[in-house]
Amino acid sequence: MNSQDVKNAISGVLVVDKPVGMTSHDVVQAIRNGTGLRRAGHTGTLDPRASGVLVILVGPAVRLSEYVSASDKRYQAIIRMGGTTDTFDAEGQVKRTENPVNVTEAQFEEALQTFVGEIEQTPPPYSAVKVQGRKAYEMARKGEEVELAPRTITVHHLEVLEWAPPEAVIDVHCSSGTYVRSLANDLGIKLGCGAYLVGLRRTKSGRFSLRDATPLRKLQEAFTAGNWYQYLIPAAEALGDWPSIELNPDEVEGVRHGHRVKAKEADTENQKVRGISTQGELVALMELVINADGSQEWQPKKVFFASE
Repeated sequence: MNSQDVKNAISGVLVVDKPVGMTSHDVVQAIRNGTGLRRAGHTGTLDPRASGVLVILVGPAVRLSEYVSASDKRYQAIIRMGGTTDTFDAEGQVKRTENPVNVTEAQFEEALQTFVGEIEQTPPPYSAVKVQGRKAYEMARKGEEVELAPRTITVHHLEVLEWAPPEAVIDVHCSSGTYVRSLANDLGIKLGCGAYLVGLRRTKSGRFSLRDATPLRKLQEAFTAGNWYQYLIPAAEALGDWPSIELNPDEVEGVRHGHRVKAKEADTENQKVRGISTQGELVALMELVINADGSQEWQPKKVFFASE
């Protein structure tokens, strides 16, 4: 197998502990440069001022992005009470300051819990959300009025980890698409003293946590040494919370030509599965189909080829 064939066969996940100061795109570019692979992409932007888990898909695994990016996220956020900024974080211009000395930990906790559940949230004006084809932050920087529509998000869990007024550290477990900056600003409104985000670290993205993450500097050292493959997580594990079915060699060949696989009775509790080869390679994402005669089959929805 020549070096190009080896590159074509590489498919998987690199979980990076992103440092503060880099954009998510900067990290993707560093991965492309280090691996020599053109196909690489992240599964959810992390602000330049934030650090933590950034999931990068490389090779054919980039086609898993729509499934992986829809996953829940978890953050540790530092919120400062007593002011508001135009960006909802410490990078913006302070618009108002107020002494938050009257806010007790109990009051903070009570206000915090009102944001748990399915809620409407308006993204910050300085965000990458597009308004009529233009990014909101580009409009905001030009002094244009930005009106963003609220969106429905889910906050699964909020917990105070540290109480050190005027700051508090909280654990946030939320759906993809949640802006923790907006959460901080809305919390400040609820408390009546204003609040904004001063620190953010993503501790989990989907099934990947900081335990799985490699600091970018360490990864770059491995690129130079040529042993970075040790950090590559197989593509099949990117959707590790999906059930799987094992495909024999004949079934693998059939699935790669779009053919269905007969569903065993035990498999049919799930509507979607990963089709895995006997070698543990991700072959396809498959969906359950019920035929007119009541028989059930797995239909390939997204097929992966080792030589893509």
